[in-house]
Amino acid sequence: MQTELSTRLGIERALFGFTPFPAVAAALSRAGGLGVLGAVRYADPDELKRDLDWLEAHAGGKPYGLDVVMPAKKVEGVTEADVEAMIPAGHRRYVEDTLARYGVPGLDAGEASGWRITGWMEQVARTQLDVAFDYPIKLLANALGSPPADVVERAHEKGVPVAALAGSARHARKHAEAGIDIVVAQGYEAGGHTGEIASMVLTPEVVEAVAPLPVLAAGGIGCGEQVAAALALGAQGVWLGSVWLTTTEADLHSRALTRKLLAAGSGDTVRSRALTGKPARQLRTEWTDAWDDPAGPGTLPMPLQGLLVADAVSRIQKHEVEPLLGTPVGQIVGRMNSERSVQEVVDDLTRGFERAVERLDRIAGRSQG
Repeated sequence: MQTELSTRLGIERALFGFTPFPAVAAALSRAGGLGVLGAVRYADPDELKRDLDWLEAHAGGKPYGLDVVMPAKKVEGVTEADVEAMIPAGHRRYVEDTLARYGVPGLDAGEASGWRITGWMEQVARTQLDVAFDYPIKLLANALGSPPADVVERAHEKGVPVAALAGSARHARKHAEAGIDIVVAQGYEAGGHTGEIASMVLTPEVVEAVAPLPVLAAGGIGCGEQVAAALALGAQGVWLGSVWLTTTEADLHSRALTRKLLAAGSGDTVRSRALTGKPARQLRTEWTDAWDDPAGPGTLPMPLQGLLVADAVSRIQKHEVEPLLGTPVGQIVGRMNSERSVQEVVDDLTRGFERAVERLDRIAGRSQG
């Protein structure tokens, strides 16, 4: 499972794993892939430093990366309080009414929300980078496309390649023009923010659009045969996110949520704006249904929606209110039906990849057996 890109980055397998959990990132790097830690939840740079210290100590000397959420265009002088003030009172009432309907308790007095999308704000992401560039990260990825030009330049000065996610060939070409080194072609099947083009169509379009830049395929990949298909379409590796959520190293803090993921089929997700204001694939729940209900007020644009629902999501998660309990996850959730270690997942991906290559060799008449 070696490609030109994996060789260049010093990893044994062309498996790139996005995860919010340092233990998953470290385990994937030790297993020969590249663990990429998601930074969006780190509003406090000291918390990011703590987890990068841990990752550095537990990655076994293997490479790892960081994923941030930065808009390409800078917005001057806007604080979180300024954005909070833009949220209509009617939307706040709708949140409270929905939670009351399901009997969701509040947070304790003085308890802060444990789930808060603040990493989208440029000043927060820049503090994350100030921390991250003190570590030997081997990849910087941006979930919102091309980061600002000075961030790309700063990464390159540090010798760190920059990756950006794209949902269309048009987006991918813009990334190439912005000096991005690696394009992640993220298909419709993917968890989290995603576009409307399926991976089988998107991957070769992006490969052709940005050649000779390397492309990683993302969305709907959870077995080795799919890895082989992605490489056959021209990708130089795969970007995996959802498949790590049910690994033993993942720390979801909720057995109820793990049970829901293990029980879900590939048709049990929905692209909804309920979480952040942008279409994001996640488990379909009564919470997502409430925000998609025409009788409701509708979602707010990003970042207002994320700030609006932050405390509500924390309350739902803390008290494990199962009808409302969900998470971003891709359609590959239908294959995530048992808890396994990261190493077991990597071993299974490798075996499946080898089976697929042997099958194609037989079809092409190249089998030696």
